[in-house]
Amino acid sequence: MSEFRRIMMSSFLMLLLHFPAADLKRYIVRAGDEVTLPFDYVIHDQDKCESATWRFSDSRGPAVTLFEDRQIHKANSDRLRVTENCSLVIKKVTEEDAGRYLCSQFRSDSWVDLSVVTMTEHHDNDEVTLRCSVETFVGCDHPVKWLLQGQDVVKYQREIKTSQSPCSASVTFLTSLFSYTTRSELFSCDVTNGFTGEVHLFPFSAQSSGDATTTGTAGLLRLILVSLGLAALIVTVVTVHIWTRAKGGKKRMRKNLEQNDEDEDEEKTGEP
Repeated sequence: MSEFRRIMMSSFLMLLLHFPAADLKRYIVRAGDEVTLPFDYVIHDQDKCESATWRFSDSRGPAVTLFEDRQIHKANSDRLRVTENCSLVIKKVTEEDAGRYLCSQFRSDSWVDLSVVTMTEHHDNDEVTLRCSVETFVGCDHPVKWLLQGQDVVKYQREIKTSQSPCSASVTFLTSLFSYTTRSELFSCDVTNGFTGEVHLFPFSAQSSGDATTTGTAGLLRLILVSLGLAALIVTVVTVHIWTRAKGGKKRMRKNLEQNDEDEDEEKTGEP
């Protein structure tokens, strides 16, 4: 039985890699977004897509069945759903969702390649690095570059260092050059579909890079905590200063009173 399953999976992978390119749709979306993958050959009198099957494959492992017998597999049920026309909806897309999808119904097949764009922000001392990358099914077919105010960042070489590789691009600049708000408004990642030529623009919005990153809510929270800590320190210093002065004042007052008593005693002693 296991041998039969292995043969079936291998056959499916071979089928994924050998089919007419004209039957393949390609989608490029940003991580965290929602995407709907269509099925072009739906049978309209079917009941809840009972005869439809969605499968997924990537370069990391064997093919996985996502939808079959009118049910989403439990491992994927929180982010996946199938519409009335058998389209597959993926919520909160991640890099791991990049790959090739196949929907089958009787003898009709619909193929979709999904590529996922991620952006990260990494801080290193007084420099910031923004990185935009595209995860694809196989290889890299989508050129990537950064734009600043709609123009290629190469034009700003004096202030910005650039780095380019297949399916990714990075820019590095001084932290003082742009605030986070300015970055999100001015920087955008330009991804070109290598097959259709269609250009996708994604305004900068960072996901976690796994390194020391201070962006968005995390950066704001850190700023608030630092401000509260500084305020608490100031209050403590002022309180200690006031307490020290008050204590010193009491000591001086007590000393003056004692001195006055001594003077009065001397005066009484000196009287005839």
